[in-house]
Amino acid sequence: MSRFKPGDRVQLMDELTSGIVISVTPENVQFRTPEGFVLEAGQRNVVLLPADETSLLAHSDFSTVLKDSDVKPSGGRKPGRRQKYVPPMEVDLHIEKLVPSVRGLNTIDILNHQLDAARGQLEFALGKRIQRIVFIHGVGQGVLKQELRTLFRRYEGLEVNDADPRKYGMGATEVYVTQVGFR
Repeated sequence: MSRFKPGDRVQLMDELTSGIVISVTPENVQFRTPEGFVLEAGQRNVVLLPADETSLLAHSDFSTVLKDSDVKPSGGRKPGRRQKYVPPMEVDLHIEKLVPSVRGLNTIDILNHQLDAARGQLEFALGKRIQRIVFIHGVGQGVLKQELRTLFRRYEGLEVNDADPRKYGMGATEVYVTQVGFR
């Protein structure tokens, strides 16, 4: 049984990113940050925040934080060569997820909202050093997908591919950050 449930306040152990739990699987916790971003992390990398706390920095006794998060010391072992799987940050660009109503928006307005959201989420991910981002755009006629690819070409150090079709179908693009920069 998971120690997290939807509505819990959580924070990533090694950074100040926090949010409210949306969903829980046996391995992962998905949560929404105060900025509205949806992130997913392994349960071992997330700590439960007390209801009245907003950050781990608010704790005066870090031994309590370690006890609460069930962190086990590594025993001096160095990490292995295999990279640990880190789930990507997911950005859903479906317009109904971005605006309260599409009333009065034409297709150009919708596309601009989606591109602005993608740019903002990419900038956020670069600032937080998140290495993998999946932009869910849907299949449609492919206009948004092509515009996203054009946007991503403006940045140096991004590897852009179709996301895993087993998980996302053909309607998502994965961006892997190899280095940060602009063209």
